[in-house]
Amino acid sequence: MPACAQAVAGPQVQRDVFVVGRETAIGDPLIGFKPTRVEFTQEPMDLAGKRELVRMLLMEQGFAHRALPLGAPGLVLHANGKLTVGSKELQTLLYKGGMCAGAGDRIMVTDIVILGDRINIDINGGPYLPHRFLRHISINNMPLAGDGQVGELPTGTRITLLFEGQTPRVSASELKALLEPLLDFGLKSSEQAFADTLPDPIKKAVEEHEVLVGMNRRMVLAALGQPESKLRERATESSDGEVFEEWIYGHTPQTIRFVRFRGDRVVLMKTAALGKPIEVRDKDQMAGYRDPALIHEVSLGDTPGATKGTADAEAAQPKAPSLRAPGERPDSENSKPAAPDPTVKKSFAANNLPNLM
Repeated sequence: MPACAQAVAGPQVQRDVFVVGRETAIGDPLIGFKPTRVEFTQEPMDLAGKRELVRMLLMEQGFAHRALPLGAPGLVLHANGKLTVGSKELQTLLYKGGMCAGAGDRIMVTDIVILGDRINIDINGGPYLPHRFLRHISINNMPLAGDGQVGELPTGTRITLLFEGQTPRVSASELKALLEPLLDFGLKSSEQAFADTLPDPIKKAVEEHEVLVGMNRRMVLAALGQPESKLRERATESSDGEVFEEWIYGHTPQTIRFVRFRGDRVVLMKTAALGKPIEVRDKDQMAGYRDPALIHEVSLGDTPGATKGTADAEAAQPKAPSLRAPGERPDSENSKPAAPDPTVKKSFAANNLPNLM
């Protein structure tokens, strides 16, 4: 039998063919979905509420509870209700458009828009390309922006929280709770974790966004966030021309706060509210508290209460470094110096005799 015929007659290799489609590529994206039960006020949203939401949620980081579709139109979630799309529709969006973030991926809130009956939250850059209107403008046949076809794709998505009637004045914590089926903001920021380490009176002031005279910069950042502007000037009342730094929060007609630092400590706090006299505070309000991170022990003296010559005083004295284990003592034989070998001395002396030959 020819060799080729023998090869054909041997055992055949079996292959399995898998067809990846819309239903097999992505599992059920809404598995475990449970509507929330968050109680919130029915008062309509006002300007102060909008500013608070933007200040507290913009650039906030969290994690995705489930896969989020990439690009427009995003997802619409009813407050304390369900999504407007089902599992099959969401599977199609994820399969055709891709995922902005998978379950457990880190996300960031990049924009918040409060409308009459909804709140739009853009995630990871939003569902549209930046400067999309510039793609329709060109100068001398040169477009001001790309056409979105080569290497330009949206990077995020949009979650629309829909309310029945007007948008209520929800707080940042209530909004996070309403988004719980899709997003998880349970992890603490560095400012929140730092505030938990402070004493109760100072922690309460940070939570109420109040600045006390005596706070350091990190405490002020935890209470008010980054300032809108900073000012560095030389103090006129100082004889040595000391330079101070002032952080300014707010602008007219809002309440404006001026926080003056000397070094890393607040020494002056001014509050200018519309129609009220300027409130000035320059007395320490920290009740003697100082950040433990700023307290360092420069030198370590004798142990207090140890009398010289006693066992406590000897135990307090620093010991010389050693390779022995704790409690290990040298052998008495090894501690004595070895006796010199006379043969070594004689040989050494003989070698040192002058050569008389």
